[in-house]
Amino acid sequence: MTRKQRRLALISSALAVLGVAAGLVLFAFQDSIVFFYGPSELAEKNVAPGTRVRIGGLVKEGSVQRGPDQTVVFQVTDTNKVVKVSYRGILPDLFREGQGVVAEGVLVSLTDFKADSVLAKHDETYMPKEVADALKKQGVWQHDGKEGQAARPAPAAQGAKP
Repeated sequence: MTRKQRRLALISSALAVLGVAAGLVLFAFQDSIVFFYGPSELAEKNVAPGTRVRIGGLVKEGSVQRGPDQTVVFQVTDTNKVVKVSYRGILPDLFREGQGVVAEGVLVSLTDFKADSVLAKHDETYMPKEVADALKKQGVWQHDGKEGQAARPAPAAQGAKP
């Protein structure tokens, strides 16, 4: 083998090893590369308690309970399953019942979650795409016709009275 051929073989084998390593890393993280899980997905995926995850969905109507020392307990739902979220801190100004929310923290059990950060939607027409897709799958989505923005859930999902 000439010097040029050895160098080419070394570079191509290094690239092959790098490609295999990248493939293995992506395969290992395929379940972890998720923006958040909905309550139904937590149950389906059997996420182990103690795992750090993000959950998202709608804040269930009538579920927000404020306690002492900035402690808030509320429920996140995707209309099928419900997860109780406990959070200590100041909630975003736009946080309220019936609105989309994403909470990051540790899963205590499949129905109990301890959040260390809570994110709320940024205006009255936006809902995270993943929450909107989950609601569409459940059949409770109502599109308001605005292109490029997510709409709102159907009144039944918001708890509105007909």
